Amino acid sequence: MALDELLDEHEQSEKVRNWLKQNSLGLVGGLALGLALIGGGKWWMQQQHQKRVAIGESYRSTLDAIGAGDIDKAKAQAASLADTPYAALAALDLAKAQLDAGNTDEAIATLRAAGSEDPGLSALIRQRLARLLIEAGKGEEALGLLAGIDDAASIETRGDARFALGKTEEARKDYEEALRKLDVAAPQRQLLELKLTQAGGAPETTGTES
Repeated sequence: MALDELLDEHEQSEKVRNWLKQNSLGLVGGLALGLALIGGGKWWMQQQHQKRVAIGESYRSTLDAIGAGDIDKAKAQAASLADTPYAALAALDLAKAQLDAGNTDEAIATLRAAGSEDPGLSALIRQRLARLLIEAGKGEEALGLLAGIDDAASIETRGDARFALGKTEEARKDYEEALRKLDVAAPQRQLLELKLTQAGGAPETTGTES
């Protein structure tokens, strides 16, 4: 029979008390560490929440400044959103406001500096910048910006750049390709068909590619 089984209740209690005395610091330390981790986690979550709220308020301030026609203030607010999820949206809004105010060069500069890890936003920024470059007579730069794209809107914009540069045949092919990628019910299809006609092409009457 094991020795522990021969000890009476008093001896067992003494063993437990002695063990607690020897390990009390470790137990208290472990408990304190656990509480600290829980408290630290809550603090971090609260900080992240406050940060997100502050970023959202800065973006709202950017929109308010644009609505009030204060482009300089909007520009400063947009700059404060750098490296945040709102940076690309703020840049797009600011560029539109600058363009509406007749400041095409400033709008181009804003979009040049913009970027996004989101593929959709990144493509939209490139498209808008390319269109402004085309209007500014910088079609070749617009073509470089659109290299390697494959969505309908970007292909259409590439066609616009080539048409502006007098590359009518290449523009026609771009418009045809863009049309094949569009659904037959797409609202932008009518304008694209008109561009194709201007480039010497003829819209197809069949459906689009799947």
